[in-house]
Amino acid sequence: MNAAIYFDPEGYTTTGVKLMGRNAAGESFLRGFLKFSRANEFWAIVTKKEHGKVFADTVKSVYKDQAIRIILNHQYPTLSQVGTIYYPGPGIFTEAWKRALFGHGKWSICGITHTTASAKAMDAITGLLTAPVQPWDAVICTSTAVKDNVSRLLKAEADFLKQRFSAQKLVIPQLPIIPLGIHTSDFIYTAEQKAAARKVLGADEQSIVVLFMGRLSFHAKAHPLAMYQALEKAATGLPTDKKIILVECGWHASDYIKKAYTEAAAMACPSVRIVTLDGRKRENRQTAWAGADLFCSLSDNIQETFGIVPIEAMAAGLPVVVADWDGYKDTVRDTIDGFRIPTLMPVAGFGNTLAKRHALGVDTYDRYCGYTCSFAAIDIEAAAKAFSRLFVSSELRAKMGEAGRSRAKEIYDWQFIIPQYESLWYQLREIRTRHAKDLQPLAQPWPARMDPFHAFASYPTKSLTLQTVLGLVDNTADAAAQRLAEYRQLTMINFADVVLPSQDEVKTILEVAASGPCQAKKILAGIPPARQAFMLRSLAWLLKLGILKIC
Repeated sequence: MNAAIYFDPEGYTTTGVKLMGRNAAGESFLRGFLKFSRANEFWAIVTKKEHGKVFADTVKSVYKDQAIRIILNHQYPTLSQVGTIYYPGPGIFTEAWKRALFGHGKWSICGITHTTASAKAMDAITGLLTAPVQPWDAVICTSTAVKDNVSRLLKAEADFLKQRFSAQKLVIPQLPIIPLGIHTSDFIYTAEQKAAARKVLGADEQSIVVLFMGRLSFHAKAHPLAMYQALEKAATGLPTDKKIILVECGWHASDYIKKAYTEAAAMACPSVRIVTLDGRKRENRQTAWAGADLFCSLSDNIQETFGIVPIEAMAAGLPVVVADWDGYKDTVRDTIDGFRIPTLMPVAGFGNTLAKRHALGVDTYDRYCGYTCSFAAIDIEAAAKAFSRLFVSSELRAKMGEAGRSRAKEIYDWQFIIPQYESLWYQLREIRTRHAKDLQPLAQPWPARMDPFHAFASYPTKSLTLQTVLGLVDNTADAAAQRLAEYRQLTMINFADVVLPSQDEVKTILEVAASGPCQAKKILAGIPPARQAFMLRSLAWLLKLGILKIC
């Protein structure tokens, strides 16, 4: 089952200045889709022609002769041929309104969650209930935890709508859980590559390299203090010849944040040598993965939803120490692939002031996330014990690493995830086929984008209808056509060419009008039925230019 990919290059590349999780996920998905999809042609819907070229070039880099279809905004009805739009975010409500202009049953829309903590993301999710989203649409939830979060947002919005409007029928999209995927073959390293990477990191045989991979953001990714404290506790219990190296591979958004990391590490883990690599550079990421002995991500932030890097670590054969948090609960098996460290935050009712500050604009999204994570605690003692067990046992590291590698390969490789997407799109088509016919179209399918001649009907003195009697201003059709041709050379006229009639259509109109005043429906009689509505509107344009007159 195929889908048209809603494509903006920014969402499908990791080469940008700010490398975010959604960029990595988008790039990985597109590569996986091109490689493992059963589609015989690849569709993309774009807002700019140049974006279409980027998509086409990306496809051609994989398949030289693959059929490609690029759909621009004005070609939306063509989407009925492919059946589904894949939108790389949860905010499918705008796409649902666009579809309403052509018919709710023409195609399905499939979105996906990334972060759901931002105001924009939360508004996108709650907005689903008041948009014409249908049961044959879906928002893929990448983890059990984020589905619960999405469900809570929708329930709260539903409660509001029921109280405010006595709403009885609320339609929500399908909310399937499908994890993100990775290309597990990207994380296999030879002994030579591992040795070279450890040399770059300055790690000898007695060194144990712990890797954190991801944005270096204490307020919007993972607060590092618990990791620093746990590493220090574990390191101080080792023989003196054992050295712990922490590799932080990511990027700091500012010098302020970089300084905050340096200060915290100096205070909390003086026994640990820290190596910082710019994770926006591919070669640095390769060095980090190849040179590490184990992986750590004690995420405590609500902006996280799935967490792809623990799976990448598992694919690299690294045991993982992660927080028992969000999507990590689904992906990492405690004591098998590594250790999930208990987490804690206050019970509901104690965060209302944080929500209000964010809602009123007192706090930015970054500060909202940062303030909230200040009250999410990691069990430092449990983390230290997990590190200690892994530090002293190369056998345990190897055992857990192999378990994780097998899990990543068998469950999270794109070759197994893409078929789940396509199965979902098939199910959406089946639901659409059965139920879309029951919907009744509205006169104004998108109220906020209605026909301007309806919305502003009270503005003019009168309205142009099929009964309006019109006549030619000039004595002959040729004279009128000559004058019109001159007007069409004016910039203030030809700027609207895309919505104006052709010369042949105008010629037909003028020839009929030259016979004498008559109703608009008679003037349009020689126009093909499919174009008559368009040409009725065009009669107003000819009146505007003084080619026709009201009689």
